[in-house]
Amino acid sequence: MSDEPPSGSGQNRPAAIILGCAGEVLSADERRFFRDADPAGFILFHCNCRTPDRVRRLVAELRDSVGRADAPVLIDQEGGRVARLRPPGWRAYPAAGHLAMLADPLAAEAAGLAGRLIADDLARLGITVDCAPVLDLPSAGADPVIGDRAWGTEAERVTRLGRAFCDGLLEGGVLPVLKHIPGHGRATVDSHRACPRVDASRTELSARDFAPFRALGHMPWAMTAHILYAAIDDDAAATLSHRVISGAIRGEIGFSGVLVSDDLSMGALGGTLGERTSRALAAGCDLALHCNGDLREMTQVAAAAAPLSSAAWQRIARAETMRTASCREFDRVAAEARFDALLRLGDGAGPG
Repeated sequence: MSDEPPSGSGQNRPAAIILGCAGEVLSADERRFFRDADPAGFILFHCNCRTPDRVRRLVAELRDSVGRADAPVLIDQEGGRVARLRPPGWRAYPAAGHLAMLADPLAAEAAGLAGRLIADDLARLGITVDCAPVLDLPSAGADPVIGDRAWGTEAERVTRLGRAFCDGLLEGGVLPVLKHIPGHGRATVDSHRACPRVDASRTELSARDFAPFRALGHMPWAMTAHILYAAIDDDAAATLSHRVISGAIRGEIGFSGVLVSDDLSMGALGGTLGERTSRALAAGCDLALHCNGDLREMTQVAAAAAPLSSAAWQRIARAETMRTASCREFDRVAAEARFDALLRLGDGAGPG
């Protein structure tokens, strides 16, 4: 992808949306829809991922449907509870919280190896973007939706382990997505079901929740939190808030990469899917994400989407350059042996 977007009004740019699909093979209706809607990229879920050969074919089909061999294809492959690729087709990876139980510096080594091994799994399928790591800092009394998906509760250590995981992904040619910016750790309800309200002060948020995202603000992609931060915007969740995106995410945190919304079909957001799409893009998200592959819902999302902005196009292009420039040679057998040795050391260990 060129750093320079097509000139003009944006009619030649893809739509600023990432969409899913219903199964392992595209239907004729899906192919026609994707051709006409021209989403910027795609996301895979467990229902799309039964065997490696079928996933490879589906990834190729998705890109062929929009005529772009470099269209980003995303997946949530964190390890633990959140893993779309599962045995027997793929290796199972521990949750971040399990790896974080290792003593330092072994925890960072394990995080880096996990990222590198997952990247190898994804690259073999043609998947170029992994929606991980989670940089949220769970607080006492928080809903367990984050829980062991987090690398811990201390900002400095979460930053260090999250950076190692990101570096592992990048060395395997896969782009990490920081989740859930500017921080989901204080949420007392699951944003899949309702919109959490966080009443912490701006000072508290900046000192703790924002810290890992600020330290890794140079990473290529991040995903917004469907959280209402009352100290910044008492009217809208971060995904739909220009004040949060411009003032906190782009401003105070300094994140400069591709900003994708969390799934628009989640229960945290009100209004129609079309309204959610237009509001997320107007607030400053580069891309609006819809995951479930429901063609009727995707039609609403596509109808409300604008073409990628010039700035978003350039951010996606910079991320792709970073992805290809970061690749390193890799001995899978040696990496798995070392990773397994670290996991044995970690059995029964306490936090480092």
